[in-house]
Amino acid sequence: MKPAKTVRPEYLAAFAEISGRVAAILAVSPAKSLPVRMYVAGGAALYLTTGVRVSEDIDATFSRRLVLGEDMEVSYRDTDGGARLLYLDRNYNDTLGLLHQDAYADSLPVRIPGIDAASAARLEVRILSPLDLAVTKISRFSEQDRADIELLAREGLIDAKALRRRAEEALQDYVGALDSARMSIALACRIVEAAAQPRRRR
Repeated sequence: MKPAKTVRPEYLAAFAEISGRVAAILAVSPAKSLPVRMYVAGGAALYLTTGVRVSEDIDATFSRRLVLGEDMEVSYRDTDGGARLLYLDRNYNDTLGLLHQDAYADSLPVRIPGIDAASAARLEVRILSPLDLAVTKISRFSEQDRADIELLAREGLIDAKALRRRAEEALQDYVGALDSARMSIALACRIVEAAAQPRRRR
């Protein structure tokens, strides 16, 4: 898939730079282990999908264990001239939230302009599907998470029935406050239903 049309080119260039640095680390890897898949979640995945709300960090996991270098951040100028920073969050941990068992298998390859052929052969960038992205936001369920779920619904990318089914399936591998998680699922579905309703004519 292509990033949303409203994703700023400066952001994509910074994303490509970071991806290129990760790919460079893989240059000495045996061919049989390539390409390594980079699964992007969080705000970066949301921005690439919708083009709304720029995120300064990239939450990502990889299909193989990597020893990443220190230089995983890029400073750039946004369209309006403001200073921006994009960095790969090396502390991101996908075990601390709700995640469907097939989330990575069902992730979507994304073509980032500026990633050269050599880098693309070593590193395949993928983002969580809108549905799985919404599921990841249910366990913490902060005000921002609720807004992100509403955004995905308003964009027509998720529906309440599918979200409930996917989230309840994800609960099978979830350890924690299950009652709280189930309540959050119910609230998330209400948010999606409300966002999906056609606006009333004034």
